[in-house]
Amino acid sequence: MGTIPDNFLDLLTSKKAFANIATVLKDGSPQVTPVWFDYTDGKIRINTAQGRVKARTLRPGSRVAMAILDPDNPYRYLQVRGRVVNITREGADAHIDSLAKKYLGRDKYPFRQPGEIRIKCEIEPTSAQGMG
Repeated sequence: MGTIPDNFLDLLTSKKAFANIATVLKDGSPQVTPVWFDYTDGKIRINTAQGRVKARTLRPGSRVAMAILDPDNPYRYLQVRGRVVNITREGADAHIDSLAKKYLGRDKYPFRQPGEIRIKCEIEPTSAQGMG
């Protein structure tokens, strides 16, 4: 498991930073999406809905890369490479609600669509480098 540099842990734990996550499509081309995330037990957790591109590209064992910019200083960022270690529906609704609290200050995720099925994805960092 990759170690997050101590002087960049604030981007994962205490700032309202967005991550841009890169995944690979079936044809080998990259796909990048900004996402909400949290950091728990050494893993970065994101959330998506079934049927979205991210949900189709994130599979256990998939490799990903993330760039997390400091919202207070765009010249400071953390790059994390990792692999998907778990994908589950279990707890995904509560997880998106906790992310809505972090990013919007709301107790419930307000953008849920009828019939939407949420998916929680855990990413284990394999390397991390900070700049700035």
